[in-house]
Amino acid sequence: TLGAVGLILWQCAELLRNYYSASVSVTVQFQKLPFPAVTICNINPYKYSSMKDYLSELDKETKKALETFYGFSEGKSKVRRSVDERNSTGSDFFKQIPLVKFEDFSKTATDLRSGQKRKIEGSVFHKDSSIVNSGDSNDIIGFQLCDANNSSECALYTFSSGVNAIQEWYKLHYMNIMAQIPLETKEKLSYSADDLLLTCFFDGLSCDKRHFTRFHHPLHGNCYTFNSGENGTILSTSTGGSEYGLQVVLYIGEADYNPFLVTSTGAKIIVHDQNEYPFIEDIGTEIETAAATSIGMHFTRSRKLSKPYSDCTETGADIPVENLYNKSYSLQICLHSCFQKAMVDSCGCAQYAQPLPAGAEYCNYKKNPNWMYCYYKLHEKFVKEQLGCQQICKDACSFKEWALTTSIAQWPSTVSEDWMLRVLSWDKGQKINKKLNKTDLANLMVFYKDLNERFISENPANTLVILLSNFGGQLGLWMSCSVVCVIEIIEVFFIDSLSIVMRRQWQKAKKWWNDRKRDQSAKPPQAGDLERQGHDNPVCIDEDLPTFNTALRLPLPQDNHLPTTPPPNYSTLRLETAFTEQLPDTLEVGQH
Repeated sequence: TLGAVGLILWQCAELLRNYYSASVSVTVQFQKLPFPAVTICNINPYKYSSMKDYLSELDKETKKALETFYGFSEGKSKVRRSVDERNSTGSDFFKQIPLVKFEDFSKTATDLRSGQKRKIEGSVFHKDSSIVNSGDSNDIIGFQLCDANNSSECALYTFSSGVNAIQEWYKLHYMNIMAQIPLETKEKLSYSADDLLLTCFFDGLSCDKRHFTRFHHPLHGNCYTFNSGENGTILSTSTGGSEYGLQVVLYIGEADYNPFLVTSTGAKIIVHDQNEYPFIEDIGTEIETAAATSIGMHFTRSRKLSKPYSDCTETGADIPVENLYNKSYSLQICLHSCFQKAMVDSCGCAQYAQPLPAGAEYCNYKKNPNWMYCYYKLHEKFVKEQLGCQQICKDACSFKEWALTTSIAQWPSTVSEDWMLRVLSWDKGQKINKKLNKTDLANLMVFYKDLNERFISENPANTLVILLSNFGGQLGLWMSCSVVCVIEIIEVFFIDSLSIVMRRQWQKAKKWWNDRKRDQSAKPPQAGDLERQGHDNPVCIDEDLPTFNTALRLPLPQDNHLPTTPPPNYSTLRLETAFTEQLPDTLEVGQH
């Protein structure tokens, strides 16, 4: 019996474990598919010619840093500057984040602004996986960030080369400057739809800038989304292949690139759902200039089961993180929003690359001199998963995905280059008044490779009906039990046992209450009371009356007073007539 009980418990535990498991099914459908949103950005966020007034001082100090470290400048031979010339600069850029050169991986550094060597205190963070020497054979370049409230709290960030260090240093100051420029002004400084788009075709029909929606990204400037769905209409396609997708020719304008901010030429695109936020900086695909880039897509919809099968969220409403992007929930949105909230709470301002929370403003070292040090320390905790964002944020239960396959071909070809550039220059000639160069152009094609919609879903491996059936089978196999038997077992072992325990507790409570009432009264019984009681044996005080046999076995009271029986009520022997008045015939008999 014990063995059977053990086996049935083990089998029932296995059934419960299998009940909370899920199976994955894949369904493939062939149908007309909605075309995704395609967001296109120029890698260079703002026209350099329009930004020179804002970046003139920063560019000047960057050139001085290059000259000091590498010993060259534009249009000049490799000539080192003297210490007096280095000290003559009075810019605040080096004061906020000083560039330093480390020797032999030690903390002895040379200040690139003053040329003096000094001992650097603080933790060293290598921003690259491996250290590659730059400049001299044993020199490493980096910069130092210190706590504005405590100058002894510093952190040193080193890079694999001076190029990476100066670029990172430039971006920090660049974000400070851009954070102080109004959004309307930045939109005018960036590329317009007429600047970016030369030609457009979709599904074999011509399209133009009216089919694109402007979207301003803090790091990429004006981006343009095709088929954004903002007007309530989402385009679809019923034929696969490159001829029936989106085809655009982009004008990149390499000559107007910022030489210190970006080092590559081209555009970035991202394919996403209309309700998703386009994270260009995270998962964007780069498009080459002077090339035709073909991007084939496969569409997949996925659906996971929520609790208790997995720890995903349906809409993100159960996540204690405010969505700053005004788009449908995703894991990336949650992580970025969580970090931005922590940034505002810890540093007192918001990081420039992410949306602003309500009531906050972007960081700049004029209002927040400590924000750079605070940002780097906070980002270090975020990467090490010490900020708590990775523990709070969850995957979405349902999502759409477009798997991309990219291929590149030279464009335009050598034989067609001349006439194509002339025609494109004529189309855009009224605005640029010059012949286009093929390095300023990029050809992009986005299309469905086939119309197969793959739907991946999770389904419960067992339903409640199957679970109960399996339980019944195990009970019948090991204990020959039916449903009635199970109910009887539950009644005997649970309901009856519970009622017995409750009854015993009720008797104890009632006896305690009676004893308490008798102790409080403490009134000796009177003789008349004893007679009316029928017996005065205190042992007989019980809620259950004694039987004849048990009454004979009752002990005598302590004062040896025998139990007495009350005298009869003689008034009951009196005859009473049923008539209120005597009958007349009885009166006559009485008179005679």
